[in-house]
Amino acid sequence: MSTVPTLNGQVIGQAHYATRALLERATGPLGLSFGQVVALNALAAGPVERAQLMHRITSTLKVDERAVREVTDALIDADLAQVDGPAPHVRLTDTGHAMQARVAEAVAGITARLYGDIPAHELAAAARVLTLVTQRANGELAGAA
Repeated sequence: MSTVPTLNGQVIGQAHYATRALLERATGPLGLSFGQVVALNALAAGPVERAQLMHRITSTLKVDERAVREVTDALIDADLAQVDGPAPHVRLTDTGHAMQARVAEAVAGITARLYGDIPAHELAAAARVLTLVTQRANGELAGAA
């Protein structure tokens, strides 16, 4: 008889790290760090003001601005992104768009393998719960700052 685990930070963390390991296995040969993958995805929709990009990545990954500058500088140095405009915007280069497409393809494959056979109503319930947990944790972090 199998027992259903209790949903808690440990179970959520194990799922996160296992999934992240799969992503890093897929993107490592591309020469990308996890932070760079997050930044590429943030830039996929179009140019983003540098300050907005910094905020998005620091708040998503819970890292400091120095770490995000290193990530964006590495993307710029690799000709995957560039900064332009009077209010500095960061945007993907053509090479960056091609790299992000490869990342998106890898993510789609991982997603299909991990989530493909889970019923939609269960995925929706899990998404609601995890979104609520994230909002509450972010609220506590903001209150402690």
